[in-house]
Amino acid sequence: MSKVLVIGGHGRVALELERLLAERGDEVDAVIRNPEHATDIEATGAKAVVADVETLDVDGLAGLLAGHDAVVWSAGAGGGNPERTRAVDHDAAVRSMDAAERAGVRRYVMVSYFGSRVDHRVPADSAFRHYADAKADADEHLRASALEYTILGPSTLADGPGTGRIDTTGEESRDVDRADVAAVAAQALVEPATIGRTIRFNRGDTPIADALRA
Repeated sequence: MSKVLVIGGHGRVALELERLLAERGDEVDAVIRNPEHATDIEATGAKAVVADVETLDVDGLAGLLAGHDAVVWSAGAGGGNPERTRAVDHDAAVRSMDAAERAGVRRYVMVSYFGSRVDHRVPADSAFRHYADAKADADEHLRASALEYTILGPSTLADGPGTGRIDTTGEESRDVDRADVAAVAAQALVEPATIGRTIRFNRGDTPIADALRA
């Protein structure tokens, strides 16, 4: 059994992840900003932790992380506001990485997206540009850290029930169910072969456990 902290605990991927982790016997704390979401968190078998990661400094985040075996970052500003996107998707994410090192929480799984890379080539006048920059820069900070990281790059998210199968070999983003993204994150936490890797994936034909070991 592991003790896992999920940051961004009320997102649709996060809620499914919390359920999967709780069902396999892990102790799960889910960080949420809105206390009204606590009931949804507790329905998954996780414990709600009310905190605003956008405003917490590294020491405050280290206090949240202390005593956990792993952290999963699944938070995001949701786009729309460039300043807040940078504040959450980059600044807060980076502080959480630094806090994990400070708190001695070595295992860190980042839920990113398929196209996250420094050379993303998103046009400067695109509304998506600020998100692409924030995610790419945060992922680079994680790669440069001393953490045992895994960066997950799911393709376009869909609302299907999940198939339990993915493809990690495709070079272009297609789609993948949120349920499968959650299952990939859960499996990554217990699969040593995912440490130190960026794993981009689509819906596919390979069972998730086999795909992550490959």
